[in-house]
Amino acid sequence: MSNVAQHLAQYALKCADIMIPKPGTDLTKWAVVACDQYTSEPEYWEQAAEYVKNDPSTLHLIYPEVYLEEADPEKRIRSINSAMQDYIKNGIFTTYPNCFFLVHRTTDNCPNGRWGLLVALDLEHYDYAKDSRTLIRATEGTILSRIPPRKEIRRNAPLELPHIMVLINDEKRSIIEPLTKKTEQLKKAYDTELMAGGGHLSAWVVDRQEDLEAIALAVKAMHDALDPSNPLLFAMGDGNHSLATAKSCWMDIKQTLSEEELKNHPARYALVELENIFDPGLEFEPIHRVLFNLSKETFLQEIAKVCTSYVEKKVPSKEEVVAQINVNDGLQKFGYCDADGCSVFVLQQPKASIAAGTLQLVIDSLLAHKLATVDYIHGVDVTANLGRKKGNIALILPDVSKATFFDTIIKDNALPRKTFSMGEAHEKRYYMEARRIQN
Repeated sequence: MSNVAQHLAQYALKCADIMIPKPGTDLTKWAVVACDQYTSEPEYWEQAAEYVKNDPSTLHLIYPEVYLEEADPEKRIRSINSAMQDYIKNGIFTTYPNCFFLVHRTTDNCPNGRWGLLVALDLEHYDYAKDSRTLIRATEGTILSRIPPRKEIRRNAPLELPHIMVLINDEKRSIIEPLTKKTEQLKKAYDTELMAGGGHLSAWVVDRQEDLEAIALAVKAMHDALDPSNPLLFAMGDGNHSLATAKSCWMDIKQTLSEEELKNHPARYALVELENIFDPGLEFEPIHRVLFNLSKETFLQEIAKVCTSYVEKKVPSKEEVVAQINVNDGLQKFGYCDADGCSVFVLQQPKASIAAGTLQLVIDSLLAHKLATVDYIHGVDVTANLGRKKGNIALILPDVSKATFFDTIIKDNALPRKTFSMGEAHEKRYYMEARRIQN
């Protein structure tokens, strides 16, 4: 192992042998959005299948989660594994050895784009448990029941295709951003439009020793600034259950390996895209809540249990709700809408460090006692409109702060599920690259 590889390994990073289709492949058909999107819209996936037909495509290599409840999942899994083997056998891939990819993605909502760095992360440094102190961690609670069906898909797959996005807290912009200024010096790996309004995707190969050494030094500096008792270096952005599945599969595989085999087995690593949380092209959106069949009186009783006191202030509109809850004054606030109008709640000594955490305690109590049902909603307008219907309550959350995001994970261990979203469905990561995970 080279010095730079050893250096990277200390921080859970490894260069990868990254596979992409050979020139001449229609990459617009090849790349497909993350499998956990459009789970209530089978027509999206039917249209993708009609567009792709039998051409080479990651659609033939993934299991769209809209189909997870189908009668014979094993049939689809066998088809996926067979397609992977056929693609390998037929030599459709070009492999770029021992490298990272610098990735650039533009969408209609983000014309200037966001940058990422495709790397292999060491699963030995990842633990999705809520009280984890590992370098790589979940940002929201992991639902353990979601792992077994995903393990069935990965267990015998010879390839992995990443849709996972992992955040780094690089306010100095020292890791990814220097590479963006030298794209003319790097070999371009691909450059393509994406199907179904997904925007444009480009990548460059990062394999020069000087660039890898610079990355290693920047990661070291970021790591050295962390609290050694709680060193959060990589926080999950999208795809936590996919990474948890990779970890679970690795835990099974490692039981069968010798000490020497443990060091470099390909299943020990997972291909992910690192993104700097401070990239201006990376948008965080809060996910709001709507409670159904609940009286305000019952809601207020539950709120009183999670703070020492609260103040409710009536406001004239949902726009004013958003304006007031996002004033940075150090107070914990959330918006409220029901059939009688809108309010802003200010909490004193709440039990969690952010409003989403405090409200999740309320929601968990209501659900446990069967006093209400809940849905998680994107967009203030939709949330408020649902909340204004008789018997409903809308809870509008403040924006997610990039500056305090990592600190919140460290303090609260993990955010409540569905606290934030990184862009809309068509802006999620598309499958493009592949990596072998079997020897």
